[in-house]
Amino acid sequence: MTTPTVYDVADRAGVSIATVSRVYRNPDSVKAKTRERVLAVARELGYVPSGSARGLASRSTGVLGLCFPDYTDPETETAAGDDDDAQVLYADQVIRGMERAARRHGYALLISASLQGGAEQLIGGMAGQVDGFAVLARTVSTEDLDVYSRRLPVVMLAGPREIDRLDHVEVANFDGQRELTRHLVEVHGLTRLAFVGGPEDSPDAEARFQGYQAACRDAGLPAGDEPDLRRAMTRADGREAVQQLAFRPGGLPQGLLFANDQMAVGAMEELISRGVRIPTDVAVTGFDGIPLGRMVRPSLTTVRQPMRRLGETAVELLLRRLADRDRAPESVMLPVSLALRASCGCGDAE
Repeated sequence: MTTPTVYDVADRAGVSIATVSRVYRNPDSVKAKTRERVLAVARELGYVPSGSARGLASRSTGVLGLCFPDYTDPETETAAGDDDDAQVLYADQVIRGMERAARRHGYALLISASLQGGAEQLIGGMAGQVDGFAVLARTVSTEDLDVYSRRLPVVMLAGPREIDRLDHVEVANFDGQRELTRHLVEVHGLTRLAFVGGPEDSPDAEARFQGYQAACRDAGLPAGDEPDLRRAMTRADGREAVQQLAFRPGGLPQGLLFANDQMAVGAMEELISRGVRIPTDVAVTGFDGIPLGRMVRPSLTTVRQPMRRLGETAVELLLRRLADRDRAPESVMLPVSLALRASCGCGDAE
């Protein structure tokens, strides 16, 4: 089977070679309808831009890559606001883990983190410069990922494994949230709980909500089919969640469980500004284990996920794939642990 070329894409899409080149190098210079047609043809043919193709052929860059969306890009700052973003803090820890493991094995780490130009530029610009790369869930479409993963090793980070033949690593989101919810019910005797989840397309946030549901049902407590609220998972969203819940019939619950630490910290700020005592009046919990949770007062009870280990495991899987391209794909589930602190009434002991 011959490798598709820029000529094949241009011919099939009915455009010039120059147009195909601009789609990858300067996508904003091409009309959206034409750009989408070219990209659709490229996916269908399995085309990789020439610069990337040369790199893919050599397999000797000595570099591993990490591909994730940087939500602090100028193009998205208006939507995200000036608030600290959970994804940025999360990705920072994954980067640290990957960089440390890559250096230990004699590799450098290349990070591609930009939403400008779309996912095609995000992944296409990296592909020719690395021997393999890890990609965070929901960063790149399954179609684009499938094309590139046929040319070089790819590891999926977090969320479900979207392509069965790819290596994959995630953390035990369901188990962690279930155990934390059980702790609030069984140790602290809380029966009126509310869960603030993330967007529906966040697989990690959905798994955490399912863990919450399971614990509530085991305890005979009501658990709806949807979180009490869905938010974008920033600190500002946590503050807004408290504002909304405070005006619901019955007021605030005994326990507020958030799908991540950033929302939980924002919620505590809002509760304190309203004179609500934590945890006496309302217990608050998060998920992730970011350093900020230890520094706020009261300190935040959370589920600590091994974010650095996530990055380290991605490197290990990439190196195993480079050593044996034909081995069966691996899916690794990393364990989590509870960090029981003052915001649920456990004090600062961990």
